[in-house]
Amino acid sequence: MTLKVEFQFDFGSPNAYLAEAAIPGIEQRTGVKFAYVPVLLGGIYKATGNMSPFESLRGIKNKPEYQALETQRFIRRHNITKFRQNPFFPVNTLMLMRGAVAAQFECMFEPYFRAAYHHMWEEPKKMDDLEIFRSAFISSGIEIDRLLARAQQDDVKKRLIDLTNDAVSRGAFGSPTFFVGKEMFFGKDQIRDVEDSIVEQSGKRFPGRPDAGRIPVESDELVGQQS
Repeated sequence: MTLKVEFQFDFGSPNAYLAEAAIPGIEQRTGVKFAYVPVLLGGIYKATGNMSPFESLRGIKNKPEYQALETQRFIRRHNITKFRQNPFFPVNTLMLMRGAVAAQFECMFEPYFRAAYHHMWEEPKKMDDLEIFRSAFISSGIEIDRLLARAQQDDVKKRLIDLTNDAVSRGAFGSPTFFVGKEMFFGKDQIRDVEDSIVEQSGKRFPGRPDAGRIPVESDELVGQQS
């Protein structure tokens, strides 16, 4: 049976953007393809009583500064060069995430996904403003009016709700969340454990990896910074 590996994301999470930058390397080393699963982070927060670090870290001495330091370490480790903080953060992502589901239905997901991340975290814009949203995607060559119309249809709305509820029922409380089979990992800092779990559960050796498929001694502790 093929191992199922999921990347559950919301475009509004900078940590999901950063974590996704490491996925192509993992896919190349292991031969396993990630399934990209859109979820609505606001819905997850509401269902779990969680909140973003933008809110939870407000007023805490030293912790936001340390989190920023860890982010810079991650960026250097994975040679991420295009990331920019979005000055309009936090952004309401309902349009973006419905658009992602519509793009999957319409077989337009890859270009839509790349354009959305570009305009959120590379050349950041206020992507919850409809006119800015439209102009941004048009500049990237996306048939955005077609996707906006599709995103208003009930099957798209229901699909996003169902994916979000399913994520919560399986243990998710934020983004990025990864599932390797039934094993869950949260946060960008767990990306190396995600790869180790793929190797462990696949039961294979991957010559392209530095450890050539070494099985980790422990891989079940769920630790990570909230995105």
